[in-house]
Amino acid sequence: MTLYWLIKSEPFVFSFQDLMDQGKAMWDGVRNYGARNFLRTMQVGDLLLYYHSNEGREVVGIARVSRTAYPDPTALKGDWSAIDIHPVKPFNRKVGLAEIKSHPSLQEIGLIRQGRLSVMPLTANQFKVLLELGETTL
Repeated sequence: MTLYWLIKSEPFVFSFQDLMDQGKAMWDGVRNYGARNFLRTMQVGDLLLYYHSNEGREVVGIARVSRTAYPDPTALKGDWSAIDIHPVKPFNRKVGLAEIKSHPSLQEIGLIRQGRLSVMPLTANQFKVLLELGETTL
């Protein structure tokens, strides 16, 4: 069963375009226990909405998990995890944070409730609504 997630990155650090250009990437550097635990829950094939944080503050694309959690090689200490992801497609229309906050079906989304979390689950309906707002189909 496919699960749905939202992952956040500053575009100046690693943008969705960077992911598109590279074709795959290790999703590392998560240093929050809640986000780490979500990474450990992900399965190959799960779908990810890619959100540009700080600059843009918008959902910009779709990615997919291509490797489940493994020890994060960038962690100098601690029990941290990374996953591998690959791009699926960019959104046809970027969906900004203000629009997300104002949509009635997205009031419980983690992006609003736990804004500092870099990895969060989405319900199937939240994923569907965000695709519709982004004028994007799979």
